[in-house]
Amino acid sequence: MSVVARLQTRLRRFIWPGWATRVLGSLSIPGLILATLFFAASLTPSLIPRTDDVQGVLSGLSLAAGYGLGVFFHWLWSYLELPEPSERVHNTLVLIAGGGAALIVLMFLWQATEWQNTIRELMDQEPVDGGFPVRLGLIAAAVFAATLAVGRLFQLLVRFLAQHLRRFIPRRLSNVIGVVAAAAVFWAVIDGVVLEYGLRTADRSFQQFDVREYPGAEQPTNPARTGSAESLVSWEEGLGRQGQRFIGDAPVAADIADFTGEEAFDPIRVYVGLNAAEEIEERARLALQELLRVDAFDRSVLILATPTGRGWVDNRAIAPVEYLHNGDIATVAVQYSYLPSWLSLMSESQYGHETAQAVFAEIYSYWKQLPADARPELYLYGLSLGALNSERAADLYDVIGDPFNGALWAGPPFRSETWRDITRQRQPDSPAWLPRFRDSSVVRFTNQQNHLDIPGASWGPMRIVYLQYASDPITFFEPQALYRKPEWMQSPRGPDVSPDLTWYPVVTMLQLAVDVAIGDAAPRGYGHVYATEHYIDSWQAVTATEWSEDELQWLKRHLAD
Repeated sequence: MSVVARLQTRLRRFIWPGWATRVLGSLSIPGLILATLFFAASLTPSLIPRTDDVQGVLSGLSLAAGYGLGVFFHWLWSYLELPEPSERVHNTLVLIAGGGAALIVLMFLWQATEWQNTIRELMDQEPVDGGFPVRLGLIAAAVFAATLAVGRLFQLLVRFLAQHLRRFIPRRLSNVIGVVAAAAVFWAVIDGVVLEYGLRTADRSFQQFDVREYPGAEQPTNPARTGSAESLVSWEEGLGRQGQRFIGDAPVAADIADFTGEEAFDPIRVYVGLNAAEEIEERARLALQELLRVDAFDRSVLILATPTGRGWVDNRAIAPVEYLHNGDIATVAVQYSYLPSWLSLMSESQYGHETAQAVFAEIYSYWKQLPADARPELYLYGLSLGALNSERAADLYDVIGDPFNGALWAGPPFRSETWRDITRQRQPDSPAWLPRFRDSSVVRFTNQQNHLDIPGASWGPMRIVYLQYASDPITFFEPQALYRKPEWMQSPRGPDVSPDLTWYPVVTMLQLAVDVAIGDAAPRGYGHVYATEHYIDSWQAVTATEWSEDELQWLKRHLAD
């Protein structure tokens, strides 16, 4: 080789070293294209406003999903032995695809701020700043790199297993078994180590948190209050943090009387924590005994409130109905988990179901034995996972002879079979986010605007109201968004859903899954954060109170303050 030729070779290696050629050769052109499209689509708005770190994680996962899907298509092409470009052509196409991808990414990053601000404006939130695209881009790159590393590790494991199996079985069969075996190893690690250990650690952490006293809560001195010295449920152990919060947040008769100008009662609140008794049935019996101790069945209204996963009962839901009934009301709740609803749904959803059933059976059995004209009206309430378990608590065939009076279920999770069936059977001219069910005599739906007064419709003996926001991802998430457009995205859309929300295969499902995790971070009155004023409209319809519209507006302003 001449000196000139050697210099040219060295210059080419300096400008384009060998490792760069290897990197180009390893990249998938379909993977680059789909990764870019998925990343761009992930920047469009969904249901909940996203911070830069949340958006970065979502976009990184979308990048990885797109690239992985493209790699699969590339593999399928090769497996079918279809013609492929030469190494030189491949590298050239990778450079072209990479340049186009970079341009598209920059264009969509520039647009990302405006997209996020449209939904923030819709929900009266502060706009994001100019550094939003830069921060989310860096986070997305880090998430994509980590996901890609895991994918490469999986690929190496498949090759390792397949190579060892080829000594004994045909090549393609060894490849298939290698993939299955590697998937089994990864699942064993995820399920047996990450999930099991993580859930166990989370359960212990939330358990420790639950035994801490709620800030500002004081043990009641009134013997009629749960947690007092006379109560069957101890303040320190039997209530737990969420129980102390629930009891401490209750208004007193003087508060209600000052507002209404009439004589009022102290509302009764009974709560049984997870540590109050070992077995579910014991806690259910303890709840009934505590209700009897405080003469709860002498009140006009009795509410069975099913808590969320961690045992929380939303005071924004209970205080309004206590005001509406001038304190002549009792509410009972029994804890079934320490974990947040989404974790409880993953790990112990059956446990919440069993607890809600046991509590309903215990209290309903006593209630139906009382004279019909001398017992309180019986209602059910639940939010989120509490709504799901409250729905499951009562079997229609067990109560149809002597039904309870009604229910208010807020933010029902997408896994609710009853909610799904009712929505599926809605009247054709009603949207999925605000269904009209049959003649509206039993079930009605509402949201930020009161839709419960339906012209020409009359309530029957049982009144059930679903309070749901169109922007609530916990209600409207559906795995089928992976491959089809959800019905609630059809026109007309809910008032709190961005007009820029667009369905994209795979990406929209990832967006909604992330929205589920941050649904509680939405501003009040949107997402999964239900507002007092909307509870007031719902309870007024469910319990048929005789308050005028002016009085209801006055109560909304009072409790909002």
